[in-house]
Amino acid sequence: FDPATTSSRQVRSPNLRPIDSPSCSSFKSQVLFPSWQSRSDVLAYCAGVALNPQDPDLALAQVESAKERERVVDERLDPYSGRFFPRQPRTEVLGSVVRNERSVEGIIRSRTWGLVQERCGDDGGRWEEALDRWREERERTGRR
Repeated sequence: FDPATTSSRQVRSPNLRPIDSPSCSSFKSQVLFPSWQSRSDVLAYCAGVALNPQDPDLALAQVESAKERERVVDERLDPYSGRFFPRQPRTEVLGSVVRNERSVEGIIRSRTWGLVQERCGDDGGRWEEALDRWREERERTGRR
């Protein structure tokens, strides 16, 4: 087994013919890039929520923390009761989820872009560059 063979897609189906350029352009500008943009907007919103310092669970976590420190338990009866597992603040949990989702989104976009390039027969560069060009074009024409 050669792990290098898994770094890129090797399967070529002979009955998959390239898609014509106008159809590819239409797909990218009307379906692919708008969906990527909306997903980017959602992730940006979630990142903003994750950075909000006014965590409503923070006060509850502080009260729980104080109660846990004061609790006296016979560890012979319950050996795990002496352990204290503080709850992670909501901001940390959301931040971790957003980072993970961005990573997954990057993988999906990279894979999708490779398939689009393969089927469209063009070399539009990296997906980040193509998305940025689409955003610039959209701003230049005044569309949102």
